[in-house]
Amino acid sequence: MTGTWSEAAEVLGADLHLELTGTGSRRAVLIRALREAVRSGRLAPGVRIPPYRSLAADLGLARNTVADAYAELVAEGWLTSRQGSGTRVAARASSAEREPGSSPGGPAADGPAPLPYDLVQGRPDPARFPRAAWLASARRALTAAPHEVFGIGDPQGRVELRSALAGYLARVRGVRTTAERIVVCAGAAHALRLLARVVGGTPWAVEAYGLPFHRALLAEAGVRTAPVAVDEDGALVSRLPRGAGAVLLTPAHQFPTGGPLHAERRSAVVEWARKTGGLVLEDDYDGEFRYDRRPVGALQDLDPDRTVLIGSVSKSLSPALRIGWMVLPPALVPGVLAAKGEREPYSSATDQLTLADLVESGAYDRHVRRMRQHHRGRRDRLVAVLAARVPRVRVTGIAAGLHAVVELPPGTERAAVAAAARHGVAVEGLDGYRHPRAGARRQDGLVVGYATPPDRLYEAALDALCAALTEALNEVSPEGN
Repeated sequence: MTGTWSEAAEVLGADLHLELTGTGSRRAVLIRALREAVRSGRLAPGVRIPPYRSLAADLGLARNTVADAYAELVAEGWLTSRQGSGTRVAARASSAEREPGSSPGGPAADGPAPLPYDLVQGRPDPARFPRAAWLASARRALTAAPHEVFGIGDPQGRVELRSALAGYLARVRGVRTTAERIVVCAGAAHALRLLARVVGGTPWAVEAYGLPFHRALLAEAGVRTAPVAVDEDGALVSRLPRGAGAVLLTPAHQFPTGGPLHAERRSAVVEWARKTGGLVLEDDYDGEFRYDRRPVGALQDLDPDRTVLIGSVSKSLSPALRIGWMVLPPALVPGVLAAKGEREPYSSATDQLTLADLVESGAYDRHVRRMRQHHRGRRDRLVAVLAARVPRVRVTGIAAGLHAVVELPPGTERAAVAAAARHGVAVEGLDGYRHPRAGARRQDGLVVGYATPPDRLYEAALDALCAALTEALNEVSPEGN
């Protein structure tokens, strides 16, 4: 051969499936084949491709020919090369050069493309999962684990985790419990499904603003919900509907509006439970992340026999772990275990042991402290940027959690959500959290999560949010009044 390939030639690499066809120099044909592999999605973003020496040997090419092809594709942005990481497919190449109508990303690519700036609430940054600490705890836990860990699990959850949680919740949340009163579950949604089967029956009172998903799963379980109005001091528990058998609250940090339940209302709802025989369900969804100096303990401490505390690691570690818990009155434990069944299909026993070690070793506390400082910085930056650039809005609900409410002038919420999408910002309106029977809407606003964007994108996300808000406010009220 003289340095060119004919149309009929075809060469397949052992570690990289390439069809080297067409005319031109070997370098040009290789570059064209690699571009096509990326464009078609056969080489996905982030995939590591073989070292040029290996590919040269597989294809029968000179090393310099493959090295030059790699260098050209790196310069064009199709590939990236980093010392110690090898050569990989660049992230932007997969979508920027994709043919119209193609969907190399699989089924998810059939839907709308995700917006570049994710400010949806409740999503911790997955890059901040404490991998090293988790791995160290997993090694210790698996080394010490008895053989029966790998058999059929206890539906109540591993005693090691329940014991660790009992101590941790008492120390940081003021919860009064023992391991025997804790049932491990797969998160708050799983807890609500189980409790709906056990408590069920009579209507449940729920806060007028809350997760639609939770209301939907209760409805699927046959539980009717009745809204209770909220204000800056949390739920108006004096207005609990007559005949309610349970009330679901977020007393530490009302979701999503942000106010803690006032001390007098905390006492009042416990007294309601005692008088009526009702049950208080306390969703402690982000109790670890409080930024002001006023500690807000768990409502459960006021009456452990009339209150169920629900918690999880979805905000503090990752929702992918599927580990949550219920702190139950003793009378409810047998019923919940019966509803759960003999074979636990959700929470891995080894993950439970790893979490127990993470808590007992102090690594969980250290991680939460780091994340609390990180989230506080994110919150402060959000507040400062909006105050400087969009002074017509007001930021509330910022004493705790991973989100804030940006209160808007009346009639601007829909325009703000639409403008955010145009600027590449995924964010939700406050009205989407309102109970369908809650009556007149209290406030236009956006529920802005500040935990998810990586550091390199956070400032750009805030810039885009400010631009969207300015556009929406001017669209509805051009004069700025």
